Amino acid sequence: MKSPRLSKIEQDGTHRLIPYRYSEHGKPILNLLADDDDDLLSDLIELEGATNDRLLGESGRLPGVSAIELVSGFPLAHIVNASFTHAAVAGGRFNSEGRGAWYAAFEMQTAQTEVAFHRAIELQEIGWMAEEVSPYIDYRADFRHEFHNLRRDSDFTDCLDPNTYAASQALGLKLLLNGSAGIVYPSVRRKDGTCIVCFRPPLVLNVRKGPRVTITFVDAKVAVVKDN
Repeated sequence: MKSPRLSKIEQDGTHRLIPYRYSEHGKPILNLLADDDDDLLSDLIELEGATNDRLLGESGRLPGVSAIELVSGFPLAHIVNASFTHAAVAGGRFNSEGRGAWYAAFEMQTAQTEVAFHRAIELQEIGWMAEEVSPYIDYRADFRHEFHNLRRDSDFTDCLDPNTYAASQALGLKLLLNGSAGIVYPSVRRKDGTCIVCFRPPLVLNVRKGPRVTITFVDAKVAVVKDN
C-alpha cells in the first residue's frame, strides 16, 4: 500500500466536539455517589484510577499508548490525553479500538455534521425514538506540522467509504507505525468539509474551550443545532 503525499498544515481553530459529560464541566459521577464523605470519595477515586483508561494511560499501564507520548503541564492536557486513551469499541475511521486519536474539523459546521451523524446512528441502534438533547463543548486546537493528505487524491477513495473503516484503519495503522503525525481528509458526512486526525498528542496545540453546542434529535434524526 502506497502512502499519501505529505502536506505542511498550518491550521488554527479546528473544532472537536466532546460530549458535555466528558468535559471538565461535567461533574464526575463518583462525586455524586460520595456526596460529602471524604473517605468514600478517596476510595472511589482510587477505584476510578484502576478502571479509567486515561488514568491508566498516564501511569503507563495501558497497551497501545505509552505514558511518554501523553501530554501534561497545561489545563486541558487531560482532554487531549483522553482522546488517545479512550478509543471507541470499533475504533474510528483511521484508528483501531486499541488506541484513540484526536479527530477535528476545520469548520464548525463540519464538526457538527460529523458528530450529529454518529450520535444519530447510536440512537437508532438502541431504538431510541424520543427527543434527545445532546450538549457538547467545542474544543479548539491548532496544528503546525506535516500531515498525510487525502484531499484530491483518487488513490485513497476506499478510505473515505461511508459504510466501512476497513481500508482507512489499515492505512491509519501503517502510517502510525511509520511515524506519521496524522491525516487531513475530506469530510465523509459534509460536502466540502475538511477533517484532520492527529496521531500524536504533543502535536495538538493551543487547546482551548469554545462555545457549548446543543444538538437535538427527534426520532433519532437531527432536528436542531444550537450554539450557546
